[in-house]
Amino acid sequence: MPLKKSWVASANDETHPFPLNNLPYGVFSTNGEDPRCGVAIGDMILDVTAAEEQGLIVLSDEPLFDLPFWNPLMEEGPAVWAALRDRLTTLLADGSEDRNSVEPLLVAQSDVQMHLPLVVSEYTDFYAGRHHAFNVGTMFRGPENALPPNWLHIPIGYNGRASSVVVSGTDIRRPWGQLKGPNDALPRFAPSQRFDIELEMGAIVGTPSDGPISVQEADDNIFGYVLLNDWSARDIQAWEYQPLGPFQAKATATSISPWIVTKAALEPFRCDTPAREFELLDHLKDVGPMLYDIDLSVTMAPAGQSATTIAQTNYKEMYYSAAQQLAHHTTSGCPMNTGDLLGSGTISGPEKQNRGSLLELSWGGKEPLTLDSGETRSFIEDGDTLTLQGVAKGDGYLIGFGDCTGTVLPALDAPYKRS
Repeated sequence: MPLKKSWVASANDETHPFPLNNLPYGVFSTNGEDPRCGVAIGDMILDVTAAEEQGLIVLSDEPLFDLPFWNPLMEEGPAVWAALRDRLTTLLADGSEDRNSVEPLLVAQSDVQMHLPLVVSEYTDFYAGRHHAFNVGTMFRGPENALPPNWLHIPIGYNGRASSVVVSGTDIRRPWGQLKGPNDALPRFAPSQRFDIELEMGAIVGTPSDGPISVQEADDNIFGYVLLNDWSARDIQAWEYQPLGPFQAKATATSISPWIVTKAALEPFRCDTPAREFELLDHLKDVGPMLYDIDLSVTMAPAGQSATTIAQTNYKEMYYSAAQQLAHHTTSGCPMNTGDLLGSGTISGPEKQNRGSLLELSWGGKEPLTLDSGETRSFIEDGDTLTLQGVAKGDGYLIGFGDCTGTVLPALDAPYKRS
């Protein structure tokens, strides 16, 4: 599919992440005004809330965009999702008869503040990237026992905290926690010294379900995708994770990109999951190309320094797709809600430069990274800014998500010290 031409000139730049082919959904505000729904087009945002108020967009008898999140549209289902995309394309396409009415509703992206684009109902994070799982398992158990026995048969995950999902640009406070090193006789309570990121994609559930659903139904129920950074305190995690897995180590924050890229925009980039050692059980079998060819990268910038690219990989490296993760999540009868967020798990590739976490990149701290500034890092230091980027490359156009960025602030002063 080639570039679709828009009357918004910047959307026709083949290096811009928001062409007419994309039309991602976000929530923005200007000059202290209330947040409202918007669609990115080039370097502008179409105020969708205003467009609905003026009758340029009519999808329902009741307003869908009068609240500052996209959940009401998600609840309407795929037919309405498609109708909105068709209407937006008509309004913004080159030669549109509605240009004079739409143009006053455009706002420069440089003039806005972005907000969470959805109300996150529940958050589940998976451990479904094979290279990451193999690397981490090798560090702790050796290569012969790197993958747990169940890993090649089911997508492993845990239930996280929806309350700590934040939009890109939100500062991240270094967490306190209970730590115990290998040579410590007893644990201690202190700020994490091995704070880390995980480069992930997040799938957003649009259509709810009640009871088991198939992989195809799960794929149909997914509304769109975001970049996702699962901030992780590795030293807290090392002490707490047995026997029930991650808890406080993963509860500090989860950052997502400000724009939801719809599944429709990503259709041209579908690709197959990797070859399998074991045939999956029927409820998890692939029903076609279930992944997407999306280039991903991570940069790190110490305070006052330029950014260094520390990792580059691709979403197609995942072993399990979001649809398989969602279908598996429902097998016990677990209801899934509009606005549920599913983290893919860390997306790493086969080479060192493809590793999606500092734990892997520094091999547990034994091989520190050297940044362009000359500084070295094993894990994140206070003042460091980490940025995730993702882009799918089409025929003369790009599909982007916007940066997923967070700067790490120092830990609070002794939060439990009694006066």
